[in-house]
Amino acid sequence: MAKAAKRAYVCSDCGMDFARWQGQCSGCKSWNTITEFTIPNTKTGSVTSARSSLSGYAGIAGGGSKKLHEVEAVDAQKMLTGIGELDRVLCGGLTTGSVNIISGDPGAGKTTLLSDLVARMSKLMPSLYCTAEESLSQFKNRVNRLKLDCNEDNLYLMAETSVEAIIAELEAKQIKFAVIDSIQAVSTELANGSPGSPSQVKTAAQALTQYCKQNNVTMFLIAHVNKNNEIAGPQTLVHIVDALLHIDTNDGQVRTLRANKNRFGDVDTVGIFRMTERGMLSVDNPSEIFLSGSTTESSGSAITCIRKGNRNILLEIQCLTTETEGEFPQRVCVGLNMNRIKMLTGILRKHAKTKIFHDTFFNIVGGLKIDESETCIDLALVAALLSSLNEFVVPRTTCIMGELSLNGDVRPIDSGVPRVKEAAQHGFTEIFIPYRNYHKSMEGLGAKIVAVKTIHELIELIN
Repeated sequence: MAKAAKRAYVCSDCGMDFARWQGQCSGCKSWNTITEFTIPNTKTGSVTSARSSLSGYAGIAGGGSKKLHEVEAVDAQKMLTGIGELDRVLCGGLTTGSVNIISGDPGAGKTTLLSDLVARMSKLMPSLYCTAEESLSQFKNRVNRLKLDCNEDNLYLMAETSVEAIIAELEAKQIKFAVIDSIQAVSTELANGSPGSPSQVKTAAQALTQYCKQNNVTMFLIAHVNKNNEIAGPQTLVHIVDALLHIDTNDGQVRTLRANKNRFGDVDTVGIFRMTERGMLSVDNPSEIFLSGSTTESSGSAITCIRKGNRNILLEIQCLTTETEGEFPQRVCVGLNMNRIKMLTGILRKHAKTKIFHDTFFNIVGGLKIDESETCIDLALVAALLSSLNEFVVPRTTCIMGELSLNGDVRPIDSGVPRVKEAAQHGFTEIFIPYRNYHKSMEGLGAKIVAVKTIHELIELIN
């Protein structure tokens, strides 16, 4: 008598399994994400099952151990994609034979970016774009709308959800670059459950990765995200692939591409894109889009320098204060953390005796969102607020950076010298920095370096 198939209960968000169904996942605290699926019985003598059970992510396991000198060393080969910011994030280009994931919110630009990439790759090698979420005519319309330049003899399109059929097509056409859109929409016969379930996502990614490693095929997998902006499905998916890229959607047209994992480079690089009607365009000089470009000096504006990955970006902070018309003043900020604003106003009230009974509005030019951990903008926020409140102008040739502590002291920031060099290269003649960040190398940059210790010194100097 055949044994009954086993049942498992797995969270679709974090991949944690349970002995029985329950409403909330105890791992990620998500509700109604635990789904039931059946684990199929493995047939004795099945070649496919045996190979699957003995296979690793990069190919067939086994063969015994080898000494270090018996292993052939093969250097990773990189190729430039022609998309400057993508090459920057991948640390010098796309690694041949790698399997990469790109994730992001709906509308972030994943399909747009990879459509451009597969068109460029078709000029170098046979390339395939496999979509399981849209028709082939939709893809062609996008190619025409974005006016992508491709080699039509080398670019193949496919609408398929079966992993086995996709691998067969890769083998038949000798494809060397492929895009799968998306990993949550395809399924394989080696796993049970519906597309998008943890078992299907893991097994499908493993099968595709094995083929790519054994045949030196470079592949991109598009992945969906959950409500926490993390990859939907089991976390095993992250361990299978070589690189994990994520697109952050900021307010407006700015897109930020960062690597959360990269086996062939570091993860300290950020790419900046602008979403336009021609697709996602690389921004070689991000400081240009985060500065208003206005030549008219007005109150309520201050310029600072933040650090995204290993890049220094100049941006403009704007503040507007008006008399309140209600009983309680409003605090509105776009792209900034509200708790940080409340803390800074508290420091001003305590140490500078500045009481703010006005409606206060903060904005970041260019629509960039500033992380809460980016504290180097504290002095610029204070300068913009006091500038609008007291009706004085901070010169547009002045750059202000530094963290403010609760006792009114100015704390040092990381990478002070590179930030000062970035500001000096863009023509800023006066740069305010924390006293403990001062270095002799800053004096030869052609800008006046003003080192401040406390908030009182900053207020006296900017006034």
